[in-house]
Amino acid sequence: MADPKGFLTTGREVAETRPVDERVRDWNEVYKPGSLLPIISKQAGRCMDCGIPFCHNGCPLGNLIPEWNDYAYRGDWTEASERLHATNNFPEFTGRLCPAPCESACVLGINQPPVTIKNVEVTIIDKAWDNGDVTPQPPERLSGKTVAVIGSGPAGLAAAQQLTRAGHTVVVYERADRIGGLLRYGIPEFKMEKRHINRRIEQMRAEGTKFRTGLEIGRDLDAVKLRRRYDAVVIAAGATTARDLPVPGRELNGIHQAMEYLPLSNKVQEGDLTVSPISAEGKHVVVIGGGDTGADCVGTAHRQGAASVTQLEIMPKPGEERNANQPWPTFPMLYKVTSAHEEGGDRVYSVSTTHFEGDEDGNVQWLHMTEVEFKDGRPEPKPGTERKIPAQLVALAMGFTGTDRENGLVEQFGLDLDARGNIDRDTHYATNVPGVFVAGDAGRGQSLIVWAIAEGRSAARGVDRFLMGTSALPSPVRPTDRALTA
Repeated sequence: MADPKGFLTTGREVAETRPVDERVRDWNEVYKPGSLLPIISKQAGRCMDCGIPFCHNGCPLGNLIPEWNDYAYRGDWTEASERLHATNNFPEFTGRLCPAPCESACVLGINQPPVTIKNVEVTIIDKAWDNGDVTPQPPERLSGKTVAVIGSGPAGLAAAQQLTRAGHTVVVYERADRIGGLLRYGIPEFKMEKRHINRRIEQMRAEGTKFRTGLEIGRDLDAVKLRRRYDAVVIAAGATTARDLPVPGRELNGIHQAMEYLPLSNKVQEGDLTVSPISAEGKHVVVIGGGDTGADCVGTAHRQGAASVTQLEIMPKPGEERNANQPWPTFPMLYKVTSAHEEGGDRVYSVSTTHFEGDEDGNVQWLHMTEVEFKDGRPEPKPGTERKIPAQLVALAMGFTGTDRENGLVEQFGLDLDARGNIDRDTHYATNVPGVFVAGDAGRGQSLIVWAIAEGRSAARGVDRFLMGTSALPSPVRPTDRALTA
């Protein structure tokens, strides 16, 4: 245990963000550098000797949270890093991007603000990098087996690193021009600077993982031919088919999917473009969708100099306290103010878009909407509430419906799909095709980064077992598991 009285004597403090007027003028991470170090040991000391640490179950990775809290409290950053990496390949990713279901399950959170688990996690890993504690871990011997991993998001990278360390020769295929998947081109720089991805890639290269970019399996290389080349294949291609909005005026210029809009600003930061071809500068921007992707669009629009930003959500505004049907330790749906929302803009709930209106040149100018109320679980328009707002750039951030079905990967492999349209798999992450496995959103559906890493690690164990008959790799979860975050 850390400080026996810490949860009684110390209040919750979180990382300090940079002033809004400063951070919207650049693309650096929003948090003030070094703001955590003076407070984080005391914050880790708030961890209780709670007997049954529900944070373990709240975290799909099963992170050893009380253990590394104890080491962080004592200032033993090397041991804290060792315990952190025991269950998580990329804690600098989850420490910045995960919504922290572990904190929702914290026992202290029953009647007090929970431990700042996420802030402790990111401090430990940042200290580990600074101290040189993160080094390549190449295998002692090679197995002679080869594995292809399709997709380089968090699930694919986790599976690849685990399988490489198990001694297999692993090649990661990525259709984009750089490794990282949505971590690279879906997450804005202000949420996670891409240097964090780059140094993990260098670590993985040093361990023996190979990477092939600009190659899409199904289009550029037939999936059947790929299967013949390798002893096993892991599909970690994500759920990239975006949900659309089929209303009149959808064809107007200036209406884009979020994943058409966000990657371009990241390419500007990579130096590939001088300015984004889809820019919010001087425009009235409307973001449709109230989730994290929508918030990313809001923050991006602020930095591009939007005239105004409005975010629409069809669901009612969540409460600030747990509902009775979302008791501790489940992950509740609460009203959340992200760093992007702190920077300005309006958030409108319980509204539905009816149609778009454009100018004579075919460019969107107005969004028409109506208030809705839910009856029998379905949104119904409220008569007399119709109105329109200016909209010269619209970003659709309404989630994703499944893995890409247009590139031929599913059909060429001959994969079965489940009732939700995801790639079907058994408890070892194996598909109906021998030697082909699936991990992450491609099999689970749109989910959290922490689930992607957990599934990548679990799928790696399934592959290792398939190749070698047994496996010593850990398996955090099975596809049938329904932890507190499911």
